[in-house]
Amino acid sequence: MTSTDLNPPTDRPLTLAGRTYGSRLLVGTGKYRDLAETEQAVAASGAEIVTLAVRRVNIGQDPKAPNLLDAIPPERYTLLPNTAGCFDADSAVRTCRLARELLGDYRLVKLEVLGDERTLYPDVRATLKAAEILIRDGFEVMVYTSDDPIVARELEAMGCIAIMPLGSLIGSGMGIVNPWNILTIVEQAKVPVLVDAGVGTASDAAFAMELGCDGVLMNTAIAGAREPVRMARAMALAVEAGREAFLAGRIARKRFASASSPVDGLFFTRP
Repeated sequence: MTSTDLNPPTDRPLTLAGRTYGSRLLVGTGKYRDLAETEQAVAASGAEIVTLAVRRVNIGQDPKAPNLLDAIPPERYTLLPNTAGCFDADSAVRTCRLARELLGDYRLVKLEVLGDERTLYPDVRATLKAAEILIRDGFEVMVYTSDDPIVARELEAMGCIAIMPLGSLIGSGMGIVNPWNILTIVEQAKVPVLVDAGVGTASDAAFAMELGCDGVLMNTAIAGAREPVRMARAMALAVEAGREAFLAGRIARKRFASASSPVDGLFFTRP
């Protein structure tokens, strides 16, 4: 997108499952030192949607253990249960159904089905299978997937409410390694597109938003930083700045210089 485009983008709000959000940054709750740091970092991020791994955290399964919901209260945040750690469609579906029971008929979920323990790359076939079952079961499915535009189109067509292509491998911090695929997904989608996985620092988040993404989801980039709370604030600013830059329209790239102050019409010239 450049400032010369004839059809500039409209600033549509981020709306998911019928609810509109002011923040376009979604954050996770894993890898923090303790619940206190989790609470502080999430608050500093300004995020309104917080994702949690149902298979890894206590949200009521164990009444004797610390409960994540004490740090991330549902009355303050929209919870996004996810299926992290699932390597087949059946376990992902069971995990979503468990979250629905624990959270009182909760329907908004983030689906991820992984295909490889080393790379944590998504298993696209299993993801499609699980998404179909969950949508039929009445869930509102936000789906983590590869950066394949064809797969993204198929997931949208079957009824997923948001497409979440990876920027790069989960926790890698490599940023967006294939921006052209992300851009293609953004251009064809009629549902929100959020980059999920691979963000390492604020510039990565800003770049995702400059591509026209509706939001960014991250965990490791904040939780793994030397100062998580400070990084959370940085990410909030980056997402906001990237969105503003996308809407403003960047200048075209040129091989040679273009003076900020033109030489034509000067009051005097060199002798």
